[in-house]
Amino acid sequence: MKFTKNLCTVLLCISSIAISFAQTDLKEKEKSNAEKFSDKSGTVIQKEFIDVGDLKKCKIQIAKFTDLVSNQKTSAVRFEYSYVSSYSSDTKLALLDSDEIDGLIKSLKLVQEKILPTTATSYTEVSFRSRSGFEAGRYSKKNSWDFYMKLERYDGKSYVFLDKEDLPKLLSILEQAKASL
Repeated sequence: MKFTKNLCTVLLCISSIAISFAQTDLKEKEKSNAEKFSDKSGTVIQKEFIDVGDLKKCKIQIAKFTDLVSNQKTSAVRFEYSYVSSYSSDTKLALLDSDEIDGLIKSLKLVQEKILPTTATSYTEVSFRSRSGFEAGRYSKKNSWDFYMKLERYDGKSYVFLDKEDLPKLLSILEQAKASL
């Protein structure tokens, strides 16, 4: 009996450790290349944030990272949204690597040209997702489409809901950001 309890305790500890490593690995996979670059240890990283625009209380910036030791550089588009509820507040962040900006712009234009003019007959979702978990898309709602951005993949409080009129402004901000990368 005592052996069985000890064995169960050991198996429970091993399972907990395995889950912990899996979650750590999952979080590492969800980082953008710019985040990985800026998190390097053993070096001095300069981080510069340049405002490009804002949309529905979501600040959009260019993030430039420079390794001052090796003089390597990388840049990304940074989304920052302050979530406020009656009980708490938090800042939600997303970085979109420079090589993902074209994909997001093309996806948004495709949605604007081919999805927006249609009427969905059943619940439908259309979305773009970056390697860090940032998501932008539309979903059908009672014969219309709603538009959103989700800054953090597993965080329901990181949604920024947009109106159909916000899509051209977002595209303009992203084009401007792309030109500044």
